[in-house]
Amino acid sequence: MQDPQSAVLTALYHNKRDEARRLAEGTTLTIWEAAALGRDERVSELLDQDPALANAWSPDGYPPIGLAAFFAGASTVRLLLDGGAEVGAAARNTMQVQPLHAAVASRNADSVALLVERGADVNARQQAGYTPLMAAAGAGRQDLVDLLVEHGADPSLRSDEGKTAADIAREHGHADVAARLATV
Repeated sequence: MQDPQSAVLTALYHNKRDEARRLAEGTTLTIWEAAALGRDERVSELLDQDPALANAWSPDGYPPIGLAAFFAGASTVRLLLDGGAEVGAAARNTMQVQPLHAAVASRNADSVALLVERGADVNARQQAGYTPLMAAAGAGRQDLVDLLVEHGADPSLRSDEGKTAADIAREHGHADVAARLATV
């Protein structure tokens, strides 16, 4: 039987950051909660006590670095990487999200750059065959598209639906990004 999800993470998943912070007050945060909230001091404390927590899985299948990449900042991502977190740890659920996917989805450019510098696979697939480049293109983030392409992201890759990053950019009204991808 799977453990129930924490109230802190549930609040974050529902985009209720203030509620998550309120719920975290006065509690002993887990590695996943601390990573998601960007509580670097608590993350450090937990990793000092048990380095294996850097690659522990939350009840719903996310590693701490994936949660940090989506909800927190680059300092927490860096702390986890320095503590031994796997840069390409894919979620153990249907999303199959890796930390780079999460950072791109949250438009966290500093974390995207850090993950790429630390060896994240820029062509990694998540649910539906989406790559980080497809997510960046769909969000209209030319800066992220350029960064990913510079590090080897392949614009010719297709999702399970047969769409390229340029197709996804066009679908979301980002003709400029689609045009840029056509020149790569």
